[in-house]
Amino acid sequence: MRIFVRRQPLAAIGFVLLAGFVFCGLAAPWLAPYNPSAIDLLHRLQGPSAAHWAGTDELGRDTFSRLLYGARISLAVSVTVVAVSLALGLAVGGLAGYLGGWVDTVLTTFAMNTFLALPGILLAIAFAAFLGPGFANLVLALAIGGWAGYARLVRAQVMTVREREYVDAARALGASGPRIFFRHILPNIIQPVLVQATIGMAGVILAEATLSFLGLGIPAPAPSWGSMLNNARLHLFDSPHLVLFPALAIAAAVLGFNFLGDALRDQLDPRTRLELGL
Repeated sequence: MRIFVRRQPLAAIGFVLLAGFVFCGLAAPWLAPYNPSAIDLLHRLQGPSAAHWAGTDELGRDTFSRLLYGARISLAVSVTVVAVSLALGLAVGGLAGYLGGWVDTVLTTFAMNTFLALPGILLAIAFAAFLGPGFANLVLALAIGGWAGYARLVRAQVMTVREREYVDAARALGASGPRIFFRHILPNIIQPVLVQATIGMAGVILAEATLSFLGLGIPAPAPSWGSMLNNARLHLFDSPHLVLFPALAIAAAVLGFNFLGDALRDQLDPRTRLELGL
């Protein structure tokens, strides 16, 4: 473990950041010193103090408590969106890569390429504006904008693996298509997909914050990091802590996922492991 930390210090930093993010999100009801939605106008726009570690917002709500519950929302959104996008990507990309032919043409040309031609965040904004704010609508909008990248990766991996000798041997022994895919192909393509999913969670956190900043994400009074930044715009100069702490939380979570994704890629790649001596 010490050798791994010494040779990949960013991976250790990412693990610590991500562990703190997950812990704060899961333990928010027990860690938060105040109700994140409790209004206290007598103590509005206070700076960091012993009573309020991260100050209070324009309604007197404790910023630290809202950050903890915002981590919970970001964690739930990122995990759900990546799970839905990954499931769609595995289904569509797996069919296109394994079956090939006209199925590959239809799924790749008319499905994947259509969604990849549009910027994912703009597509998510359009669907979120159409569906309206809410957790389920936010997840659906982000999944619609993000599944095509996973599908393209899965398709490329499947097309590489399906011609291997062990796949031909299983096919010669009479194994069915689903058995070949789930037993012989999927386990051998899952490594790059997991790396992509880990890094994709960082993108989902940014996208969720962006949509919440625009008023298209989690509706008030739920404490979302993006909505906290939106509310803090009017108090940027008189209460900069309202912008600083949510921005630092978003940056820490995104860096944690990116560092961990890079470390996971290095750990799962035999050539990189050989170069690093892991």
